[in-house]
Amino acid sequence: MDLVTALARARTDEPPGPDTPAGPAVPDWPGPARELPPAAPGRLDPSRLLRLSLAASDPAGRLRPTPSAGALHPVDARLVVGDGCSLPPGRYGYDPLRHRVHHLGPAPHHTPPGVTVELTVTPQRTQSHYGHRAWPLLLLDTGHATAALRLAAQAIGYPRPGLHLDGSTEHPLAAVYVPPPGAERQSSAAERPSREEDRPAPQAAPPTPTDLLTRRSAPPPLAGTPARDDLRHVLAVAEAAGAGRLRWCAAVGEPEPQLVEMAPDGTLRRLAAGEARPTLAVWAAGQRWLADAGAVLLAYGCPSDADAPRIRGDHLHAGHAVGCAQFAAARRGLAARPVGSWQRADLGAALGGPPHQNWIVHGLALGAGRPEKRTS
Repeated sequence: MDLVTALARARTDEPPGPDTPAGPAVPDWPGPARELPPAAPGRLDPSRLLRLSLAASDPAGRLRPTPSAGALHPVDARLVVGDGCSLPPGRYGYDPLRHRVHHLGPAPHHTPPGVTVELTVTPQRTQSHYGHRAWPLLLLDTGHATAALRLAAQAIGYPRPGLHLDGSTEHPLAAVYVPPPGAERQSSAAERPSREEDRPAPQAAPPTPTDLLTRRSAPPPLAGTPARDDLRHVLAVAEAAGAGRLRWCAAVGEPEPQLVEMAPDGTLRRLAAGEARPTLAVWAAGQRWLADAGAVLLAYGCPSDADAPRIRGDHLHAGHAVGCAQFAAARRGLAARPVGSWQRADLGAALGGPPHQNWIVHGLALGAGRPEKRTS
């Protein structure tokens, strides 16, 4: 698969063809299914980690703690398990519909203690509905899965899991490493250095299991302009989780339509004056409801001449960052919905810059929602 060509075609306004069969929702893992045993004190519990991040909560497999374009969930997970876990060391395929694992073989030599969740995709699931527009969505979905795993790790007591999001590999596309309790984090075989840890995120209380199991993307309409401090907070979370791979801004509506971005001092500043949301609605596969959203957070960059590793890395980071920002928005009582499909969305050129350099990669629509108790 030529990812450069696939992305260029996905960015055009060519409509996708008719729907095709999505195929099985889970890989045909070999061998019998095994239960994920509960963990004894002092050992990592992969069952809780996966239940709070990737497991389905309905028989059809659509309802999960991580969002997916069209609820098609193309991301597949393999576990590389070392010492210190409730599962014996080895490699396992994960079935999110039944919350079971299949033993695939022994763990590689020098596997660190804990578990590394390696993420790949089954393209057919997303291509069945989105056709040639699928590959950016596949990468964004994978990034969202890493955000779900990161939040789940925080909920079970490990605040800084190791992340592999640099786009350097196709198999796996991404990985998240979580050590056992009390262990010093080591680099797993799948992990590469990530700039994610170089950028501090705004301080927040760790997620609770209830937070993660009940979070859902809000259905349109997402009305009401978020308070400026809420918007600043969500934008700061996205920038920190995005690790500097992309630029970030937000289109806001009333009382003064404009594009805003983070200033170096942490405040919001105007990037451009005027109403951008109707144009964004056209660019986002004609989703007209976006023109009335309270605000639209945007990640942009990934130029047309980007090679495959950069395309993978930029989209993985964008999905990861929007996943973290969506949770931060919910914590502030905001309605939030990711927006992943963008066509002809050359935001850099629209702002007067050179063409083909700063395309919209991902978005998060926000609405003021209902007043709720906030956790900062």
